[in-house]
Amino acid sequence: MLPTDQPSERLSDPRALARRLQGLNLYLVGMMGAGKSAVGRPLADALGYTFIDADDTLERVAGRSIPEVFAEDGEEGFRLLETQVLNQIACIQRLVVATGGGVVTRPQNWGHLRQGVVVWLDAPEPLLLERLRNDPTPRPLLNDADSAARLGDLLGRRRPLYAQADLTIRQDGRPPEAVAAQVLAALPTILRELTPPPQAPATLVDGEGRITPSLN
Repeated sequence: MLPTDQPSERLSDPRALARRLQGLNLYLVGMMGAGKSAVGRPLADALGYTFIDADDTLERVAGRSIPEVFAEDGEEGFRLLETQVLNQIACIQRLVVATGGGVVTRPQNWGHLRQGVVVWLDAPEPLLLERLRNDPTPRPLLNDADSAARLGDLLGRRRPLYAQADLTIRQDGRPPEAVAAQVLAALPTILRELTPPPQAPATLVDGEGRITPSLN
């Protein structure tokens, strides 16, 4: 995990960065209200990737809203469907994926997430509360008389799981485009340089010890 607070002075060309990613998906993880969808769109645009909101995809697959899935199938049913959707998404390349806040709670999901690069958008609790209070989107897991305490409990249990991400981007309320720039600036620090191709034909040794330039 590499924490990053400020964009680098030398921001890599996003399209060159996309080539270094070699089609790997970027999975944005973090609590509800962390801005995964808002950040994911400009990030995908910069890289020439396709943006997918996993929760929106889940609702299309289920033919129901997330609150309806929770009400009818419970959280366990929702988590099972979430894993199935993630499995389908992981079969596609060149995606920026905004995941659901609880995707990190199932070990099975990490097998899919680890096929790409996992980026934790780490927003402080007061910022999360402010955003969620201004967002009319129904949040089944915050359907509690004391939503602040509920959020704090969820964050406390999930933070060690989010911390397993490849990259941590700490937020301070700046616009989504600026957070996307933070991600772009930090990505080169965790990507290995591609091994250049050999400059001369490889030489092989046959069974009699003779050197040959090819298999023919």
